[in-house]
Amino acid sequence: MNEKQTPEWLLTMKSRSRKVRGLGLCSGGLDSILAGRVLKEQGIEVEWVSFETPFFSSEKARKASRLYGIPLTVKDITPEYIVMLKDPPAGYGKYMNPCMDCHSLMFRLAGNMMIENNFDFLFSGEVLGQRPMSQTRQSLRYVEKHSGFDDYIVRPLSAKHLTISIPEKQGLIDRERLLDLAGRSRKPQIRLAREFGITEYPAPAGGCLLTDKVFSRRLKDLFDHQDMYEKRDFHLLKSGRHFRLDPLTKVIVGRTEEDNNLIAKLYDPNQDMLCNLVKIPGPVVMAPGGGSSSEEKRLLVAAICASYGKVPKTTPVDVWVKTTEERKKVQVIPLPISVFQKWMVG
Repeated sequence: MNEKQTPEWLLTMKSRSRKVRGLGLCSGGLDSILAGRVLKEQGIEVEWVSFETPFFSSEKARKASRLYGIPLTVKDITPEYIVMLKDPPAGYGKYMNPCMDCHSLMFRLAGNMMIENNFDFLFSGEVLGQRPMSQTRQSLRYVEKHSGFDDYIVRPLSAKHLTISIPEKQGLIDRERLLDLAGRSRKPQIRLAREFGITEYPAPAGGCLLTDKVFSRRLKDLFDHQDMYEKRDFHLLKSGRHFRLDPLTKVIVGRTEEDNNLIAKLYDPNQDMLCNLVKIPGPVVMAPGGGSSSEEKRLLVAAICASYGKVPKTTPVDVWVKTTEERKKVQVIPLPISVFQKWMVG
């Protein structure tokens, strides 16, 4: 954002009497909490926004908001996120994680909220050098430039290592009271949390499924074989074993009762095939979009279902097969798992 684009609410900030207001991206982790607290110590009014997709949730942010009294807005950004995720300009990290473009998108969306709701700047809990790929000086600058709100993003925990922002230049934020944290050690944050009386916060574990090897493999397979997606397609990637039988047929086999429940919940009788053993413990098996498959394909999916049931491997087994036309009981012989292991996606 250059001076010609600066909206009236920013040009008149110094003449107004209301409090300075900052809108922060919140993951719910300790760094997010500390960033909000550091700004509040200056009398700045802070609020958070947490964005949700099938790949990460706002659960931790919701808890942090309840614990520390910082108002939180939660927004589902799945449609615009998928557009970015399919072709991130900066590419992916180790797996399917587009961290720099993810952060750029979030700041861009938060920036629109900033303008609509008369906030004065954006902030986050990012710490320079804490993450070797997404929190380098170069990465942080990339995010600022591609967010559309360059120079209005403040990182209170590392501000003294970074270029001074416009809100600091305008005296809305006291730069001297911001911090100079850097590097991967979390000891300074833990020490600061004690000083602020912050005692409850989550462990620094990644909450994004896009950094998971198996999930990323399944997601790539989905992108390789489908042009259109429903949100449930991404939720289905979270559970079971996944097999790609051919370009049009994927099979998901539940591993646990929790998997089975999720697959059954996401089953759509208008488009999917669903299988389960008759009167025998075993998996729920779905072929998404396979509800009108050929009889040969139905029997193969039923045999895969039987193969993971608690049955003798050479004994014919009855399997319920639901398609878009009917619910039918078929009899199949379980296959050796080695026969279809080659089709496993993850």
